[in-house]
Amino acid sequence: MTLADFLAWESQQDTRHEFFRGEVFAMTGGSARHNRVILNLAAHLGSHLDGTPCQVFAESMKVQLADEAVLYPDVMVTCGKAQAGDEQTITDPKLIIEVLSPSTKGYDKRNKFILYRSLPTLREYALIDPASREVEVFTLTADGWLLSDQSRAADLALASIDCRMPMEAVFKGVEVAPSEGKGAVA
Repeated sequence: MTLADFLAWESQQDTRHEFFRGEVFAMTGGSARHNRVILNLAAHLGSHLDGTPCQVFAESMKVQLADEAVLYPDVMVTCGKAQAGDEQTITDPKLIIEVLSPSTKGYDKRNKFILYRSLPTLREYALIDPASREVEVFTLTADGWLLSDQSRAADLALASIDCRMPMEAVFKGVEVAPSEGKGAVA
């Protein structure tokens, strides 16, 4: 399948699919914990970016990597224009955040990051595991991609958009995973 064929086909589908080098992959639904973290991030980042030329998108907006791939990041920020139009794909994300789930964790950490790094505009890639509350942020520097483990930090720091978000806001309304032994709502 060509990229053009995929985009035409996928626009007619009830469910989301990703595309990589002619192959199509169905996207599965996430848990309530997964969705809540995405909404927390999108709401906070949207407020932070209000009045700037940047916009935040969550889950249903595609990012296109040349003619090679079309992916659905959980959250992304683009600074190309201040007003959303009829675009169906974004080609210039500055920040991408993936909220990890058990079924996609390895894919998001390896394969997707390799693909995303081909985007010349990408400056930061964050991985957030809502169950374990592990938070890793990769920031592009003059020396390459720098990993910052922010799991124990008070704030999620996103240098690419000059944003700090309290971790309690990232995980607001999200149960602590049973393996953590607490079972309480954060």
